[in-house]
Amino acid sequence: MTRYNAPFEIHVHGDVPLREDVGYEQIQEALRPLWQYAGGRSLAAAAESSYEDEPGIRFDAPAHMLQICWTVSGDEDFRQVMEEACMGLNDIAAAGAPLEVSFYDTEFDEDEAPEDAEARDDFMMCFVGPTPAAIMQVQRDLLVEDVVHLMERHFDASELGDVVAAVDRLFTQRFDDLVNSMQIGRPRGGHGPSGHGGPRKPRHLH
Repeated sequence: MTRYNAPFEIHVHGDVPLREDVGYEQIQEALRPLWQYAGGRSLAAAAESSYEDEPGIRFDAPAHMLQICWTVSGDEDFRQVMEEACMGLNDIAAAGAPLEVSFYDTEFDEDEAPEDAEARDDFMMCFVGPTPAAIMQVQRDLLVEDVVHLMERHFDASELGDVVAAVDRLFTQRFDDLVNSMQIGRPRGGHGPSGHGGPRKPRHLH
């Protein structure tokens, strides 16, 4: 279904390593929520992005890599669609991977908006992987990267070993709690906190 006057342009970006036995049909089924949301009758019909300079949704068969740099018009309901797509990707992923989802307010005009007005731009991170441990590993790696990048403004990298160890302890405890609670079951794609407000970011930050 084509969405005229949709309140958001939604950009999905990330690379997901796939198992060697995965073929195009399995990818198409995993991503069914996305291409159906875009109004396509197949993945191929909806794989092109709204912007010509973006590669869209591509399968690099020799590298066994799903590459996504894709924009679609939509609304807040896309969050649930993305959650469903993450569930499908969990079944075919070879390792953990992050997916960035950016919402850009199509109704906000910086030049004409009142000085105190803010766009409804939003952002969330989704994580996929074959197991909860794989998902937690990529979450941990991204957090360490962010924390080290922030603290290197004030400290030498060699001084941050204890900080990285503390992050590792937190994720180890979280995984142990998950195992002990017997809630592992089917791994799910999750997303981190998202927020509104602040200076408006350019559409492409990757």
